[in-house]
Parts: sequence; C-alpha cells; structure tokens
Amino acid sequence: MKGLYIIVFLTLIACKKEEKVTEVDKHKTNGIIGTWKMVYSEIKEGDSLQVKDLSKSEFIKIINKTHFAYFNQNKEAPRNFYGAGGTYTLKNNKYIETLTYAAWDAYRDKDFPFTIEIKKDTLIQYGVEEIKEANIKKYIVEKYIKIK
Repeated sequence: MKGLYIIVFLTLIACKKEEKVTEVDKHKTNGIIGTWKMVYSEIKEGDSLQVKDLSKSEFIKIINKTHFAYFNQNKEAPRNFYGAGGTYTLKNNKYIETLTYAAWDAYRDKDFPFTIEIKKDTLIQYGVEEIKEANIKKYIVEKYIKIK
C-alpha cells in the first residue's frame, strides 16, 4: 500500500500542469530583463540637445524582475562615477522607473515614465524626465544593446 502512495505521488508530480505564460509575462521576462550597455543617448532640455559621448564612458543598466540599477564609469577619470537604482513597473510598452537610490535629492523617490521598444537585442527607451519642484524637464532617448 505504501508503494501505491509513492507511485500516485510521483505521477501527480510528473503530471503537474505547466503554467500558462501571458504575452506580457513573456515580454517582461524574455525582453527587458538582463544587462544592457548604452550605445546612444540624447537629452533635449529647452533649446539644447546633448548627445552623450560614449567613447569616454561606459553606461550599463541592469534590470531584473522588480528592480533596475544603472552606473556610468568615465574611462579617463574613474572618480567620475555615478549610479542609481530603484523599482520599475512595465505594462505593455509603458515602463515607469521609480528612482529610490540616487545621490541627487531632487530625483530620489520620483517616478519617470518612459515608452520602450525591444527589437531583438536592442532596447530603446524614451520619455520625459520631469521634476516640477526642481524646474527640470528633459526629453530623453536612450538605446541599449543587451550584453550576453
């Protein structure tokens, strides 16, 4: 009789129903999660357009299921390092970063909504970074390549 219970138990484990993964889940787990290297960045603030010179620095963004973090290392002046991170939400292509960890007081605990596009190994992120009380309003476009 004991052997019958073991056989039934093993059969139930073997027949465990596979969880259904929705398209949003697939996009979130297969698309955005990973380590990304910035290959292009532009910031428009007022009438000024700044394109980041990535020949002198490396910018990496790491995204897991619930959090993101980024850091920038200047190749010529290693002390010119910065980083930040926090949580994010993703629904379809609407990506909202909540910056929790940052050296800049005005940015801490703020939400920054972006639209994202993922094309093969490329992540494109664009939107407005706005902090009204600090008079900050920047239009941002960033492109990343997934690091394998």
